[in-house]
Amino acid sequence: MNTVMRAPKSGFAHDIQSKYNVAQAHEALEWISEMISEQFDTSGDMDNVYNQLKDGRKLCQLMNSIVPDSIRKINSGQNSFKLMENIAHFAEAAKIYGLSDTETFQTVDLYEKMNLHQVIVCLFALGRKAQKQGIRGLGPKESDKNERTFSAETLKQGNMVISTQYGYNKGATQSGIVFGNTRHM
Repeated sequence: MNTVMRAPKSGFAHDIQSKYNVAQAHEALEWISEMISEQFDTSGDMDNVYNQLKDGRKLCQLMNSIVPDSIRKINSGQNSFKLMENIAHFAEAAKIYGLSDTETFQTVDLYEKMNLHQVIVCLFALGRKAQKQGIRGLGPKESDKNERTFSAETLKQGNMVISTQYGYNKGATQSGIVFGNTRHM
């Protein structure tokens, strides 16, 4: 009997897919289903998420339920470019709504199933923003800004404090500590 040893999966694509959370994906699909008033399979496995969202129609309907007429034309049919256009319209509308570049995803992340984790991150970010607007959202509520103003006297007192973050460590030095080789220049 021969046994074949296989190397563990490694690389960029595997690292991205390992971040994928089935429970969060299920929660995101349920939120979409509720927001667009359409029943569909909301299981969080990757194949189902991909199949439900790959044409971009549900994403466009979701965005229109949050901001009416934010996506005026939702393409239908089987033309790949038109379906990818739906996804791009959703991502652009999400950015206009207030999501940052790090919270959104690229069209290929969904259409070519490259990074479904980032798609779910985007949906949760959109859900947080929606909650802030009083719309039923997804995930934890986004925090409010907590700006503080201090008097000149309080700021002056703060400048008098010697923090260990400034490097004060009661006279200890790093002399005599050597890690590895010296740097040759």
